[in-house]
Amino acid sequence: MQPPVTDKGTVGRVSEPEPDTEARRIAQEARDRARFEEDALSFADQVYRVARRLVGSREEAEDLVQETYARAFRSWRSFTPGTNMRAWLLRILTNLNVDRGRKVQRTPQTQPLEETDYYLANKLASAGGEEVLETDEVVERLSQDSIVNALAEIQPQFRDVVVLVDIGDFTYADAAQILDIPIGTVMSRLHRGRRALKQHLAEEALT
Repeated sequence: MQPPVTDKGTVGRVSEPEPDTEARRIAQEARDRARFEEDALSFADQVYRVARRLVGSREEAEDLVQETYARAFRSWRSFTPGTNMRAWLLRILTNLNVDRGRKVQRTPQTQPLEETDYYLANKLASAGGEEVLETDEVVERLSQDSIVNALAEIQPQFRDVVVLVDIGDFTYADAAQILDIPIGTVMSRLHRGRRALKQHLAEEALT
């Protein structure tokens, strides 16, 4: 095996990068990472909003968001600049939630219904061709706990689509990109997920 040849044409060690060149590379990488982290954190509210519907409590949602950003920051080089960062972050979130693979035991909550709960109940009613519920009816029939528990009973592949489209207001195309599935599969899972959620909510209201 021939020894490496230097740029001067002599046999010897391969020349290493000039110190100035290496320093510039490190500085540029630091700037790129800082820009990535700033851009990623701008989606924190949206990431939390989705996380809140995937797990049973605010504390769990905060933990899931922390894990999501920890993984994102570790893997920042794998993100392609110019692509959909929100979708990239939510794919990490969804994968982490699936990896947890646990049935969370939820304790009763006393928080009032949030606006997104009214939205979900009315969206489900509208999807089923039913009359949109008045706020008082929603309060009477549903609670924060019932929404969370009903979501928890749905199979993950259906729940994730319902959360992204009905709660996160993502388009079918966005949901397909986040979950890495065809748009047709998103539509199919959304239909089945909504139907399952309505069934669980109806059972909850009768108990």
